[in-house]
Amino acid sequence: MASSNDIPNLKTLLGHGRGTGLRGRGRGRGGLGGPSEERAQLLDNAVKGTDQDAAGSRLSCVELGYLDDPYAKLLTTQQATRKLPLLNRGTYVRTSAIDLLVAKFLVTYPASAKQVISLGAGTDTRFFRLLDLYPQTRLLYHEIDFPTNTLAKIVAIQRQPLLYRKLLHTPATSASYHSETYNIHALDLRSLADPSDGTPLPQIPNLNPNIPTLILSEMCLVYLQPSTVQSIVTSLLTHYLQPTTPAALILYEPILPQDPFGRTMISNLQSRNIHLHTLTAYPELGDQRARLQAYGLVDGAKVADTNTIWRKWINEEEKERIAGLELLDELEELEMLLRHYCVAWGWRDGQGDVFSQAWADVNE
Repeated sequence: MASSNDIPNLKTLLGHGRGTGLRGRGRGRGGLGGPSEERAQLLDNAVKGTDQDAAGSRLSCVELGYLDDPYAKLLTTQQATRKLPLLNRGTYVRTSAIDLLVAKFLVTYPASAKQVISLGAGTDTRFFRLLDLYPQTRLLYHEIDFPTNTLAKIVAIQRQPLLYRKLLHTPATSASYHSETYNIHALDLRSLADPSDGTPLPQIPNLNPNIPTLILSEMCLVYLQPSTVQSIVTSLLTHYLQPTTPAALILYEPILPQDPFGRTMISNLQSRNIHLHTLTAYPELGDQRARLQAYGLVDGAKVADTNTIWRKWINEEEKERIAGLELLDELEELEMLLRHYCVAWGWRDGQGDVFSQAWADVNE
């Protein structure tokens, strides 16, 4: 979503008073977007820095009781700062939605091995949380991020006994970590795009090309040009995985760039050297669905904005619990915020039906 001091005064966009606009945040890759190497590095650094924004938002939700995550504070360098209620709700809905889709994948055919590839994972704690929730699952987990981000994460894991005790062996002080269950790969995602000059694609150690695989992109691929994203996804689905391997992709991205809220969001992001290329390429829910199908995920493609997810996926008892955590009077503003983000999930069943079974009852 956005850092707390960047959330807009939504009354401005609703025609009341004055406001400052929205600045987005996420984890992932920076686009090249400039003529010089210096400009490209500037853009990359802007995106790399958003990871700690993500960690701060997650920690705020944990401290207030929205989310249960004992590892959130172990992987952030930020002090726990209470974010705005609107931001906390947005982070809660986003995390809960993706957790639900991942959980349904893991518990379908539970005896079968499963693989997750998290793009631009940064300080994300999902692997450690999944170990606690599904200790019997044969899970092979991969994270891919810039070397500066992966090194920081490995150093943090080394310093936290609660984290490194969960690993098969303590990671060395390097930018990558490899094991039979958990792998952190220090790679620029753009290196996975099939090069036109025939340069070999980089190896991804321990990636299994044959087991059902879920690819996660939470505010990651959004920073790249659509053609580059297409090439990266194609490489993952057809080079690193066998074309017949069951595979799926979950995207979390902003939408609706053309209304006042969306234009304000884009303007403020650009002032921070952050450009959301897929936002303008896939502005509507239908565009996101068609995008998944174009990637070859032809057995299912669904998408829902986070306002719909809040209304339909969260039961009434849980909504009451959330409402009791902190006062939120701006329900109209919350709805506006949630309508500008979506979760899209698409899959190919390949030789099996794991994803069709897992997500059969998840409605848009």
